[in-house]
Amino acid sequence: MTTQRVYIFKRFERFWHWTQAALIIFMMLTGFEVHGTYTLLGWAKAAQLHTNAAWALVALWVFAIFWHFTTGEWKQYIPTMEKVDVMVKYYVTGIFTDAPHPFRTTPLIKHNPLQRLAYLFVKLLINPLIWISGFAYLFYRDLGAIGLGGLPLAPIALVHTAAAFLMLIFFIAHIYLATAGHTPTAHIKAMIIGYEDVEDHGAAPAGKSAG
Repeated sequence: MTTQRVYIFKRFERFWHWTQAALIIFMMLTGFEVHGTYTLLGWAKAAQLHTNAAWALVALWVFAIFWHFTTGEWKQYIPTMEKVDVMVKYYVTGIFTDAPHPFRTTPLIKHNPLQRLAYLFVKLLINPLIWISGFAYLFYRDLGAIGLGGLPLAPIALVHTAAAFLMLIFFIAHIYLATAGHTPTAHIKAMIIGYEDVEDHGAAPAGKSAG
């Protein structure tokens, strides 16, 4: 079996990915301290750093959204149900029996169908829950200006915490999927250097071209 080195992830794409990951990890650490899970920095310091990281992430997302739409990379996230069952079978059993990977990464199709659905779940459910509840908590005293002055604080905090746990679950699943390439470090290495050594075993890409 031969491999072919393919340039998959562009320079900004890698910067955006790792910076976002660092900010999310930092926000989870400070967020759970604000929630009272443990004490490390102190509530006030953790809350301030958590807020600062949130604004940094907002700025990063603005640039990332602009980049994705101007380069056409947003097409990489269009969901498809084609061969989702094949990917599920591979992740559940195939990876443990040395089965060939059913998806071949290309510059035009970087994410397999299951990854696309996972990212859709994050973008349409987890992220909105986190940001709406987070901003409602941050600007709680100003909610009256938009007619929400009587909204209780406890449910807002509960929704924000629940969304944080959903993000943690996705984070763990994302790490698992990142180790499910033809080698455990293939996808991770590709996100660092941009190139991935793709197995040439004749498998067609799962899903249609995003171009």
